[in-house]
Amino acid sequence: MTTIAIFGGSGRTGRLVVERALAAGHTVRLLARTPASVPPRGPGVSVVQGDVLDPDAVARVVEGSEAVISVFGQVKGSPPSLQTEGTRNITRAMARYGVRRIVSLSGGGLPDPEHDRPKLADRVIRVLLKLLAPQVLADARNHLAVLRESGLDWTVVRGPRFKDTPYTGHYRVGWVGVDASTAVGRADLAEFLLAQVNDRSFLHQLPLVST
Repeated sequence: MTTIAIFGGSGRTGRLVVERALAAGHTVRLLARTPASVPPRGPGVSVVQGDVLDPDAVARVVEGSEAVISVFGQVKGSPPSLQTEGTRNITRAMARYGVRRIVSLSGGGLPDPEHDRPKLADRVIRVLLKLLAPQVLADARNHLAVLRESGLDWTVVRGPRFKDTPYTGHYRVGWVGVDASTAVGRADLAEFLLAQVNDRSFLHQLPLVST
């Protein structure tokens, strides 16, 4: 089994990743500003109090881990470069402790020109994102740049609209406009995120998961 550092583990998607990791027998290390916000935990979970913008707290979570899953992102009131700076802290800690594998979550608005074939609806959504959430989109792009420059074994998993639907075990892995829909259930997304810890099929790629 693997010891996994999970950033964003108290969020709606992160909680499901933690639950699935524990059910699979993995050991989990979490970072939380408020440890009480972390789901009920047993002997397989350790929590470090702190913020992803605090390099020392991030390092304490990464130390002793064998892989990282990053599912934190901007919420109302977040600094404009939260994902970028947080990812930089994580990758620096990984380099320090010799951890190679990182799986990071982003939205479908983050483009992958090499593989995406956006249809009209996809283009409209991207235009709206640029107009309504330019800060979030820029942060996503910059966090990808940090990963590319890190020299680590990264995968960025993209999802379209996230839904709180029950787990189905049936979902598609493609690219924007290629074998993809406009939504994904968080429980199914969590399964795919966790699987990428040991699956290198999408190494240095940006697969889109949808139902």
